[in-house]
Amino acid sequence: MIRGALLGSPVSHSLGPVLHNAAFAFLNIDGSFDAFDVPAGELSSFLASEGDGFDYFSVTMPLKEEALTLGISADARTNLTQSGNTLYRRNDRWNLTSTDGVGLVSALFNAGYYEFGKVLILGAGGTARAVAGSLDSLSQEIHVTCRSGFRQSAIESSVKNAKFRFLNWSDEVNFSMYDLVINATPTGASDSMANFLPTAKISILFDVNYKPWPSLLAHRWEDSGGKVINGLELLLFQGIEALEIVLNRKLDRLVLANHLRGVLKSRI
Repeated sequence: MIRGALLGSPVSHSLGPVLHNAAFAFLNIDGSFDAFDVPAGELSSFLASEGDGFDYFSVTMPLKEEALTLGISADARTNLTQSGNTLYRRNDRWNLTSTDGVGLVSALFNAGYYEFGKVLILGAGGTARAVAGSLDSLSQEIHVTCRSGFRQSAIESSVKNAKFRFLNWSDEVNFSMYDLVINATPTGASDSMANFLPTAKISILFDVNYKPWPSLLAHRWEDSGGKVINGLELLLFQGIEALEIVLNRKLDRLVLANHLRGVLKSRI
């Protein structure tokens, strides 16, 4: 039996358990996936007391940075972006990786978008850094804006190929100059920006949030004629990526995604 769980705080709103348990059922795998509220500073003690009973963990806020302080082996991309969201056991040893960036890129590819001139990321936390690192090779420029400048160096170090620019937070962003906007801020943090969308053509908004949906920014973006990708797509594809790692085999991603998408939408 495969046993996994979501760790973070809060986790009661998350559809992660729904996704993983539905995937196990669809793939005819004996598995279970739970959720545990683990506040900041308690990840190490949780792993010490409960870790032996699990094969993998999905890590969410506020633990994506804390996971890198555990002394667990992490891959190069995870170390570069300083953000990990998947702990998995291999040969009785824990390993750390991130499926956020890969999941977002897979969702973009699935929607028919493959490369970008200018990208704007709202936020600079763990998800934003993973996304920046994965979009680095697909974008000419990556701009980032967040309310605090103390994360600037961390997210800038995630970008090695694209031209990088850090912007002071402002509600009046010129969204029309970007080919892709990623909203990686907590729910509601970007609502004030919805009042300043341009009347000129805007392109793609990928809002990593999915509950409640739509966000005010996503709602206004669609009203302005732009394309919006729901955060459920990120949940889907990063979850499938994690399952491939845990199962150590490739899955039919599109077939699995189509099935799970229906399951998740029924729960919104």
